[in-house]
Amino acid sequence: MNKQEKNEVIDVLKGKFSQYNNFYITNTESLSVAQVTKLRSICFSKNVEMKVAKNTLIRKALESLDSEKYAGVFDALNNVTALMFSENPKEPALILSSFRKEGNTDKPVLKAAFINGDIYSGDSTLKSLTQIKTKNELIGEVIGLLQSPAKRVLAGLLQHHEKQAEAATAE
Repeated sequence: MNKQEKNEVIDVLKGKFSQYNNFYITNTESLSVAQVTKLRSICFSKNVEMKVAKNTLIRKALESLDSEKYAGVFDALNNVTALMFSENPKEPALILSSFRKEGNTDKPVLKAAFINGDIYSGDSTLKSLTQIKTKNELIGEVIGLLQSPAKRVLAGLLQHHEKQAEAATAE
């Protein structure tokens, strides 16, 4: 790979890191070509972009954007690295978990995740990442909480009116 090709890869990576607030760094080293192809296919179907790049190029792209902000992920840049970019912070975690369960394996390994500015390091964080609430899930919960008292009030009003109507017809 010549210098121009490396710079093109760095530019593409910078664009992805700027576009997405969430990315996962995984190790796909022990996966077969068929497994990697299957993983890519699953990612594509779930709107998750998967990119494989050299660690030094990933590091240069991150450093050129904000070396302080991304400093916590630099330790994860070793061995074979595949990046997973997603708008949904937990979708890559769900993909990795189901891929592992389906294949009865512990691969690919999660090296780190960058979720809305927070860094999760190590494969042990995968389970907790699958339980992150998305923005839409949180909004749904808040709406549900707000609707709950209103539903009770309406139900009470309906019961009251029904009793009044029954009392009026009984007279």
